Amino acid sequence: MFKPTQFIGKTALCCLAFSSLASAETTVRMMHIETNPTVLAIWESIEKDFEAKNPGINVNIEFLENEAFKAKLPTLLQSNQRPDVFYSWGGGNFQVRADAGLLEDMTTYSATLDQELSQAGMNAFSIDGKQYGAPYMVSQVGFWYNKKLFKQAGVDGDAIKTWDQFLTAIEKLKAAGITPIAVGGADKWPMHFYWSYLVMRSVGQQAFLDAMADKGEGFDGEGFVRAGEELKRLADLKPFQPGFMAAGYGESAGLFGDQKAAIHLMGDWDYTFQAQQAVDKKGVVDADLGFMNFPTIEGGKGDGSDTLGGINGFAFAKGAKPEAAKWLEYFLNEQSQTRLAEIDQIIPVAKGADKGLKNQFKQKISQTIANAEWHQVFFDQALGADVGGVVNDISVGIVNGDITPQEAAEQVQEAWEMR
Repeated sequence: MFKPTQFIGKTALCCLAFSSLASAETTVRMMHIETNPTVLAIWESIEKDFEAKNPGINVNIEFLENEAFKAKLPTLLQSNQRPDVFYSWGGGNFQVRADAGLLEDMTTYSATLDQELSQAGMNAFSIDGKQYGAPYMVSQVGFWYNKKLFKQAGVDGDAIKTWDQFLTAIEKLKAAGITPIAVGGADKWPMHFYWSYLVMRSVGQQAFLDAMADKGEGFDGEGFVRAGEELKRLADLKPFQPGFMAAGYGESAGLFGDQKAAIHLMGDWDYTFQAQQAVDKKGVVDADLGFMNFPTIEGGKGDGSDTLGGINGFAFAKGAKPEAAKWLEYFLNEQSQTRLAEIDQIIPVAKGADKGLKNQFKQKISQTIANAEWHQVFFDQALGADVGGVVNDISVGIVNGDITPQEAAEQVQEAWEMR
């Protein structure tokens, strides 16, 4: 016999069970700044594969435009709307957020990450033995150059190993009526690559680490001053395009891509960007394109194999769910990173994923980073936002003649002491 009370009881139990299942559903939110549709398509595919293999875990991949991301993230991380995982450049800001208690230590859940990803990359997101994030990709800054324009000026890019040889090449390019270097002075950070690399070549890793640890001579020591002096030697040759201080990165990349300047000191991402910014959307083609490491300086303590670049990844926000680590394990595993390497959009950090790289330049840069004893994160990130801003300012100031190399080094030291 049908009994209404029994039906109601069973329905209630069923609803209760469904409610329990629903509450067991976990959503992991990952905030990023990626805009490349090809990359995002692979991310979406990885997400769907992960969700299929992990019932009950949903992943929301949320985009925030780069500048808006930088502006809103500090407030967002202190709100109830913070994501579980967010894009991070590492460096000083990462350290500040860890110190402020805005990051979650996921060491307990990150054993697989530690096994599968490069140790240098994992170290960049670890502080005092606590794993607050994981690396996604590495990058290197170096000199992109136009072989065709070099040949016109009688310059052999492969033969440039020292700073003096580089400056001689600049003079030859100018004598041939070719603009030697394109740079986005208005953005400042492209100019800081010069001072940063010259510091690395002048003082070496230990002196740089000592300065950060408030040991030794500090950032206003003799080697740091010399870096500014070498930058001034370059500036005195007037190697940059007319109006370089009014140009942004996009304009300088386009100038190089249009073959109106022979050299562009920029990260590996410029391979694609210079073509995108060129009028013909092709830029400097592979046959005419060269890439070389930053040269050494005479008497400098830095090694010529040392590289400057980024170790970008994802950090765990305070309160991140354990499932966030499980998601990153899948998102960053060898198979996933190989797929991204195969389209030459990243230099991967997952062990073995570099086999997916097809582009000769990406392969070369990946090997160069692997061979470097010191891969330094961009100064304007490593030293924190405030000190990094001063580094950007003094790099431009030296080139413009607004400050002396000595004053530049003193300003960096002062900013470091005041941080």
